[in-house]
Amino acid sequence: MPKVEFHFDFGSPNAYLAHRVLPGVSARTGVAFDYVPVLLGGVFKLTGNRSPFESLKGIRNKLEYEQLEIRRFVRRHDIADFAINPHFPVNTLMIMRAAIAAEFEGVFARYVEVVFRHLWVEGSKMDDPAVVAQALRRSGLDGDRLLARAQEAPVKDKLLRNTEESVARGTFGSPTFFVDEAIFFGKDRLDAVEAEIRDAGGRAGA
Repeated sequence: MPKVEFHFDFGSPNAYLAHRVLPGVSARTGVAFDYVPVLLGGVFKLTGNRSPFESLKGIRNKLEYEQLEIRRFVRRHDIADFAINPHFPVNTLMIMRAAIAAEFEGVFARYVEVVFRHLWVEGSKMDDPAVVAQALRRSGLDGDRLLARAQEAPVKDKLLRNTEESVARGTFGSPTFFVDEAIFFGKDRLDAVEAEIRDAGGRAGA
């Protein structure tokens, strides 16, 4: 079976939308995605890339078209509760470091669900430490401990290493997927990701 990875930053709405669709891909192929936190700001710095929010500014019709594709994706996959965060773009350094802390603490999957929900459903200001800590506590996580651990050197080093290694493999944005070493960028490539998984040994599905 192939090794399948999802390299993501919480601040990408497209990463959240992909996250909502991945369980279906896993159910059909029998392959679970390994979630790899990377810092999108670091990816941009290492690659010279910029977010669509910046790069498309001033280009007539293109940003509007990107927003249209988001609406189409949401309808196609029946994601009824998605909303653009009113604080977008959000500085994600703190919550991405805390994601590594959550890995170390053994609560990573729960942390991912909580942070994605607060960013892209509830519209919380997730670059405010008090807001983040409260959101985590309300969801049964130890927000104070996770944010404290986010400041520790091993946590910072792991996020930096994730980011550098992801870029070395070809990443330039979020979401990025790897099926073994085959790279795919963007939520709109999930059909190709699924086909690659099947070609690499994932089971035939419905």
